[in-house]
Amino acid sequence: MSLVELIARADARGLAASGLACLDRCVPLLDGDDEALRPLWAILADDADGTCGAAGRDWAEGLAQVRDKLAGPDAGGEDEAVVLARRMLGAAPAACTGPALRTWADACSVASLRIHRLLDPVGDAAREADVPRDGGTEGLPPLVAAELRRQTGVLELLADRGAAGLRPALEVSTEGRRVLRAVVSRRARGRA
Repeated sequence: MSLVELIARADARGLAASGLACLDRCVPLLDGDDEALRPLWAILADDADGTCGAAGRDWAEGLAQVRDKLAGPDAGGEDEAVVLARRMLGAAPAACTGPALRTWADACSVASLRIHRLLDPVGDAAREADVPRDGGTEGLPPLVAAELRRQTGVLELLADRGAAGLRPALEVSTEGRRVLRAVVSRRARGRA
């Protein structure tokens, strides 16, 4: 099943985890530490009824704390990858339900793939083109192909295992964050 189909079929928990995982992998661009989004992951893990805590208050409060922690300078002067990561965080809905959650998860998917395309060291003539999300990884640069596989994997884990898929989804996200952190570090050294 394609990434687009998986997002279309995902429940609220799957959508929240999908968007959160995309954002989590891009935390190195926001100068965040590896634990920056842990409170939101914990809220999803503790969520027995799909509302992300008491009527979604836990999610909204956790999101506000994360935004404060990852608040950066005004977007002026930041490169496109950083701006896209900031937009992902800024667009996260305060409610962990409803159509806004699906819109956010879909937008995070697109933004994260775009970020990975911008940062892919292999380079690619089609950097400006959107990454196709309704097919396989053939012809995609390695960093982008790996991100597409991670996004698909997170949604498949949650569709197959429900709440039990959160821990392995977090592991997938953690691996992706490490990869992106290394890319960002190499890129910074190259600019110095």
